[in-house]
Amino acid sequence: MDEETETLLPTMLESQNSGVAFTSTDKPLYLGLKRWQWWFLVALNIAFLLVGQTVATLLGRFYYDQGGNSKWMATLVQTIAFPVLFIPLFFIPSSTKSYDPTINKPSIFVIASIYIGLGLVIAFNNMLYSVGLLYLPVSTYSLLCATQLAFNAVFSYFINRQKFTMLVLNSVVNLTISASMLAVGSESSESTQVSKGQYILGFISTLGASALYALLLSLMQLSFDKVFRRVTFSVVLDMQIYTSIVATCACIVGLFASGEWNGLSAEMNGFKKGNFSYVMVLVWTAVFWQLCSVGVVGLIFVVSSLFSNAISTLALPLIPIVAVITFHDKMDGIKVIAMLTATWGFVNHIYQNYLDDIKLQAKGTASTEAPHTSPTS
Repeated sequence: MDEETETLLPTMLESQNSGVAFTSTDKPLYLGLKRWQWWFLVALNIAFLLVGQTVATLLGRFYYDQGGNSKWMATLVQTIAFPVLFIPLFFIPSSTKSYDPTINKPSIFVIASIYIGLGLVIAFNNMLYSVGLLYLPVSTYSLLCATQLAFNAVFSYFINRQKFTMLVLNSVVNLTISASMLAVGSESSESTQVSKGQYILGFISTLGASALYALLLSLMQLSFDKVFRRVTFSVVLDMQIYTSIVATCACIVGLFASGEWNGLSAEMNGFKKGNFSYVMVLVWTAVFWQLCSVGVVGLIFVVSSLFSNAISTLALPLIPIVAVITFHDKMDGIKVIAMLTATWGFVNHIYQNYLDDIKLQAKGTASTEAPHTSPTS
């Protein structure tokens, strides 16, 4: 990517935030790509995100099923493979960038505070996800994670000042109903390995993690808008890398402070599939989580953060189906209805995004047809 492209991209995204959009046919031009190359990058990053998220979740459940019980280790593998995020730099190199001279550059202290604060929140959020996956079947866990969309709509309304339309409200209601149906379900009584208290803990942890993740997305967007004042490939990638470093360090401290480090050797020896499988499960879980992160960063860069978030939730209704086949999770009537309700909520949210995009494209067309004036005039 040349310096001109790096400069044009923030202008394009700022125009989107102000109500002026560029259609998909304009994207390749701004990214220095041909149209087919842009679509290839979009498809590739979607595959990275969906495959990474699905496989990492299933491997996390497999780790617990085969004898793993370290919640800190299950949390650590979600960020420890952050060096994988440097790989996109080889494919989309960025030159030295300059800030708009009219915009004050944030200080190192402010930037470090954002990375450290968000990184610690990510570590805590990942711990909540680990607890939820430990005590819940994959199907229930994934359906609860779908409530992230509902929380995201609420936080975006209050923090990012996004509109709260009837379709978004319908999405929130449906996802809330889906979670409520799972809450009143009797799944905890179907398992002899998880007590009612553990099931409730897993349920609350997963629901809390979904809410906290939605809050993180809004806070990151707020940081891009108010502090960094631009959204480029480098800025987004830096956010992912440095917050992952902080989260990884926090998890390592937690692993030692909790004493779980002392039990890892016994845990590995007691792993049902053997020592080698134990190591491979952890390694590949870490790799697939970062593959998911590469997809998230890539979609934010080549499309938008809203599209990236929408695709990340697409896997949530699919994982329960895979879990039924892989782990023989029970798919009773309540869970089926909850999945259909959550899917309908997801469809409403996506349709609202589609309508918003149509409006922005119309404004963008009107803007390109209007006479251009000099910024200094």
